[in-house]
Amino acid sequence: MQKQQRVVIDHVSPEINGGEFSIKRVVGQEVHVSADVLADGHDVVAASVLYKHENEKQWQESRMDPGHNDDWYGSFKVEKQGYYAYKIECWVDYALNWQHGIGRKIADGQHVSSELAEGVLYVEEVMKKAGDLGYLSISVPEAYGGMGMGFTNTVLVCDYISGATGSFSTAFGAHTGIGTMPITLYGTEEQKQKYVPKLASGEWFGAYCLTEPGAGSDANSGKTKAVLSEDGTHYKITGGKMWISNAGFCSVMIVFARIGDDKNITGFIVENDPSNGISMGDEEHKLGIRSSSTRQVFFNETKVPVENMLAGQGEGFKIAMNALNVGRIKLAAACLEAQRRTISTAVNYSNERMQFNVPISSFGAIQAKLAEMAMNSYAGESATYRAAHDIETRINIRISEGNTHQEAELKGVEEFAIECSILKVSVSEDVQACADEGIQIFGGMGFSKDTPMESAWRDARITRIYEGTNEINRMLSVGMLVKKAMKGHIDLIGPAMKVANELTGIPSFDTPDYSVTLSEEKAMIEKLKKVFLMVAGAAVQKYGPNLEDHQQLLMAASNILIEIYMAESAILRTEKNIKRFGEESQKHQIEMSQLYLYNAVDIIHKNAKEGIVSFSEGDEQRMMLMGLKRFTKYQNQPNVVALRNGISEKVQKIKSDINENISNLKKFKKRLDPRLYNGAIFIGLDSPVVKSHGGTDYIGFSNSLNVCNRIVKGNLIEKIKQNI
Repeated sequence: MQKQQRVVIDHVSPEINGGEFSIKRVVGQEVHVSADVLADGHDVVAASVLYKHENEKQWQESRMDPGHNDDWYGSFKVEKQGYYAYKIECWVDYALNWQHGIGRKIADGQHVSSELAEGVLYVEEVMKKAGDLGYLSISVPEAYGGMGMGFTNTVLVCDYISGATGSFSTAFGAHTGIGTMPITLYGTEEQKQKYVPKLASGEWFGAYCLTEPGAGSDANSGKTKAVLSEDGTHYKITGGKMWISNAGFCSVMIVFARIGDDKNITGFIVENDPSNGISMGDEEHKLGIRSSSTRQVFFNETKVPVENMLAGQGEGFKIAMNALNVGRIKLAAACLEAQRRTISTAVNYSNERMQFNVPISSFGAIQAKLAEMAMNSYAGESATYRAAHDIETRINIRISEGNTHQEAELKGVEEFAIECSILKVSVSEDVQACADEGIQIFGGMGFSKDTPMESAWRDARITRIYEGTNEINRMLSVGMLVKKAMKGHIDLIGPAMKVANELTGIPSFDTPDYSVTLSEEKAMIEKLKKVFLMVAGAAVQKYGPNLEDHQQLLMAASNILIEIYMAESAILRTEKNIKRFGEESQKHQIEMSQLYLYNAVDIIHKNAKEGIVSFSEGDEQRMMLMGLKRFTKYQNQPNVVALRNGISEKVQKIKSDINENISNLKKFKKRLDPRLYNGAIFIGLDSPVVKSHGGTDYIGFSNSLNVCNRIVKGNLIEKIKQNI
């Protein structure tokens, strides 16, 4: 990857005597500007004409177009009387340079491995900067060079550091989560001392080698073999892995292989040494996250010391599943900031895009989209940080009971594996929907690569696939719940029987008092839980352990479970903040909670009905459908349009306030910039003299010249003489 720093600009036209005299144009005419623009090398360059009227402070920009032989052309329109200033700004467009090069090669049917690798270098460079700033060490214990921050803080960092691009988000998550965490949680003291400090600092980067061509969702079916050497000092690993994130620049890999005829796979720490039988395929040409490194990795009798085995023989599947649990909640967190950025961009565009002489943000159809996008983001935040706090609380309880941090975190996360799967599914689908609506708000421009929406959509698409597909996670969420019930860890059948008995009893005809804010919504959540118990309990009773063979029923039950958890999380968050800050301050949060629940009720009703009519019949079916109607009935239906309008107005106002605050901060910053007031005037001379500090830059000197200009224009010297 070339890093050219210079762009040469020559033969700027029009200019008279090097700019000494002004060119003349009348209002309405265009000023056509040309220049020779070239880079030190053969990189793609870009150029703009920056122009402003003498009474304006801000430069306006007009992009220039390339001609032949380094000629570039641009223009701007004279809109009012007075003097205009213009200048040319040029740069090497590294991203476009890379994109054009790879596009031409793909069109020509050439291999593009080197170009894809070059795109990866951008992410690798940023990852190194993240390491320098300490972001890679957030969740690493202090004993191994980390910050040792709590689980909620690690999720928070993952959230806000991941919003700019899916490529960096993928690299960051793969390294800090599944690349480093298996060693910190399952490694021996020697392994942790050897590897974790380097991973925490960014000196080394990690990768996670689990998936194989024949072992995707069925991770434990991998064919990669590990054979113990005759002298018992090392294992020889042979096999191939695919879809390995960070493979292109990793120093160490967590590799899963099978020893002999073991039922379960085993985990190993493998240093990336090409001379040790490790080779890699080309960088994958992907739909999205294109700058993240994704390669196949091949092992040919790669020697791994026996002391580099993780946990123990046959423990690899357990390691993989627990690592994925953490990866799933962090993936949800990574999707949150991506939603916020998409919403902000969509709001800005909808406020600026004029149609029928008004901004499109004033249209109800656009307001509905913005409201739903904001609502899903709010629910995703609520649920993600609810689960993160619950996990951290369990970790702290276990530590207080005498568990090591290692044991406490393993068990703490494992206890909330269901919530991790729920979050992975819900938030990944929300970010995809958000990006899709973002494209729709942009209209035709949203389909163009020149706007950020199409890349946001492409990057979002992978989130429904990795860390376990959403279909797998749906079935896992209910499957794990049923298994806990079968083992007696939780009581599922008892509450389900109570619901069944309630259906056969006489319902209460009393009118509940829902005068307290969110009281009806909380009551509705309790009724929706009865829907889940009714459907899931009946399915368990009918199919027992064979329920896992009925995947469509599991999917329907999972959709019910997911919507209950997400809606309840939003309501609990809002209720908590009402107590803290007052109801008026949470007006729009209340609206988002109510709107999410309204949508959730419809989803739950559809999925519950689908399950009921599929596994029941006759009187049982009629009774359950009657119960479904009872449990999904509102006492007071919300005004959906009013909710959406309120949310949309708030979202637009927040963005407007942010933009205004940024503008004010920029103005304040200028007031603090000494370069803008550079130069001391010498009094008592017949000509203007301004003294600047010898260390000032071009901005300071420019403003010193402006001071001189004002002295002359204002005839300051003559005025001083007259007054004296």
